[in-house]
Amino acid sequence: MKKTRPLEGIRVLEIASMIFGPLAGQYLGDMGADVIKLEPPEGDLTRAIGPRRTPRMGAFFLTSNRSKRSIVVDLKTQEGREILHKLVSETDVLLHSMRTNAANRLGLDYASLSAKNPRLIYCHVAGYGDDGLYGGRPAYDDIIQAASGLARLQTVVAGQPRFIPTIIADKISGLHAAWAIAMALMQRYQTGVGQHVDVAMFETMAAFNMMEHQWGYAFEPPMAAMGYEPVSSASRRPYKTLDGYLALLPYSDAHWKRFFELAGEAQIMADERFSTFAARQKNFRHVWDEIERQVARKSNAEWLALLTPEDVPFSVVNSLEDLVDDPHLKSINFWEIREHPTEGALRIPRVPIQMSGADTHVDRLPPQLGQHTAEILKECGFEDAMIEKWIAEGGPCHPLIPST
Repeated sequence: MKKTRPLEGIRVLEIASMIFGPLAGQYLGDMGADVIKLEPPEGDLTRAIGPRRTPRMGAFFLTSNRSKRSIVVDLKTQEGREILHKLVSETDVLLHSMRTNAANRLGLDYASLSAKNPRLIYCHVAGYGDDGLYGGRPAYDDIIQAASGLARLQTVVAGQPRFIPTIIADKISGLHAAWAIAMALMQRYQTGVGQHVDVAMFETMAAFNMMEHQWGYAFEPPMAAMGYEPVSSASRRPYKTLDGYLALLPYSDAHWKRFFELAGEAQIMADERFSTFAARQKNFRHVWDEIERQVARKSNAEWLALLTPEDVPFSVVNSLEDLVDDPHLKSINFWEIREHPTEGALRIPRVPIQMSGADTHVDRLPPQLGQHTAEILKECGFEDAMIEKWIAEGGPCHPLIPST
């Protein structure tokens, strides 16, 4: 029996730039939704970021905009706004990152749209939710890392607040947005009606960071200070081997017993600081110091040979480049080289979620700016002559592609 795709038959209109919204759209597209990315004539800002072979096809865009079709619509024109409303009327999900006032000026408020399309899932993604003191403030990943306490957490290892060297707030929030839309679609299946979904980066990352660090503040009044010390200690780091680094985390009594046996120091488990889970939690710095001493005595290859057959959690410390040739990723065909019609060979990671009853392969490669404008307008019922005029004569669907 042919496998279907989980979101097959669902149409998503994405009006979002940078990473947060587009990443959510990519997740939905990977699961089979028909994601239409509506872009201004100059395109998503990320099209101009990173190495590229052709204009407006930068690496940053390529890695967050697969599984989509692109239509160019200039929303500053009356005709462009008419096209927009036609698209919204025929969609299941509107995913947008516009400021609320700007969306309202375009007639994209939820009350108006849901009156015409009561099954619409309306998802607004933003740095801060519209409610509350910070409602409507502009924000990007660095701002939210700072606001959510994440940058301050790095003080223990950097000596001052630092940003984590990945756009983690965008990525985590994008996952939450895709999850929220999927849940809203599930509820629509039950009730027959859509709803307004708000996903704010600040609230998302505040909840994300506080999971373990809320600690004593999980109670009211607080029973202890905030912060889960074992993960926020400067001692928490990969261990140096003779020729590299190793991540090692024995957890159960059996893990610890076997690790010290492999290290040739089985007697250490008789030390009361190491003998029980509670003791190791209390004396975690002594525990880590002992691991550091043991790991430093052997090379990466020696530890790899010793630990691979065992049930002790470990990993060598890979560079990003190492992931391209990682033996496990190769064994599951994680990386796929696909030929793009204009960009040549592209390296595409497979969808990390595998489902026994669903097809989760990447179907569409990242689109050129406005690549699908004509076909989408035709699907909406616009006449061929009008479509050709709009695209050719600098109308509301005419892309602006610079030379660099």
